[in-house]
Amino acid sequence: MQPTAPRPVAGLHHVTAISGAPQENFDFYAGLLGQRLVKKTVNFDDPGTFHLYYGDRTGTPGTILTFFPYLGARQGREGAGAALAFAYDVAETALGGWRDRLTAAGVAVTDEGTRFGAPVLGLRDPHGQRLELVGRSGAPDVPQRFAGVTLWVDDIAPTARVLTEGLGYREAGHEAERGGGERLRLSDADGGAIDILRRDDAPRARGGTGSIHHIAFRAADNDHQDALREALLAAGHRVTPRIDRQYFNAIYFREPGGTLFEIATDPPGFAVDEPVEQLGRALRLPPQHEPLRSRIEAALPPLHTEAA
Repeated sequence: MQPTAPRPVAGLHHVTAISGAPQENFDFYAGLLGQRLVKKTVNFDDPGTFHLYYGDRTGTPGTILTFFPYLGARQGREGAGAALAFAYDVAETALGGWRDRLTAAGVAVTDEGTRFGAPVLGLRDPHGQRLELVGRSGAPDVPQRFAGVTLWVDDIAPTARVLTEGLGYREAGHEAERGGGERLRLSDADGGAIDILRRDDAPRARGGTGSIHHIAFRAADNDHQDALREALLAAGHRVTPRIDRQYFNAIYFREPGGTLFEIATDPPGFAVDEPVEQLGRALRLPPQHEPLRSRIEAALPPLHTEAA
């Protein structure tokens, strides 16, 4: 008898990318884009580096964008083997205003045309990370809810198989890519999208500033996460044991196309160590790093977040 498949993930939990100077990163996402800094902490595996979390007011899964800001890191290179871009839903009536606001701030905005029936604007943050604004009826005016993520691969089929058979996504469309190649869209139950992109003669991706480190999917709780892990292990994927990330529990594996995937639990959430009204204002450290607070604070670069 075949084991019962676990229920699907509930879409994206967060996207984590690599940036340059944290102040420039904060000024762009919390200042220009109007997101909220919901957690100011450190990379638990490298506490000399900030880990900054942006999202909506409460840090709802599906709105969370996080960064490891590294000073002096090499620039990443876009290509096959990694996530290329993340996209936000924005009210279609607000796209023109965002184009004007970003252009006035010196950000180059490109009209990407219509993708799967929706208008798309493309831009890059100060450190080269590619992001997109997707116009949709009923979406918020502020870009904070993910429309989806684009994965760039050499072969679409193996990555699509993991997402459909392992995580519960379904096929939602197929388009030819301008300049050669193809794009397959997969959708979750709430309409969030994972685009799998193949381009002709693609270079290989290289991690660094302006690149996406990993993308995370939502598990409702530890039991859901365990069921997903067991199914992935049975399918031959190498999946880490559960890791406590303070605000969620995480497991990781690398999908066949090269992107690092995470499955993160919704609880306990970002209010576990500070009230919602104070999210993102003070540096929060996990218990294992709290005894080293003074040393950690001295090593971190300047970051002023009074406007958070």
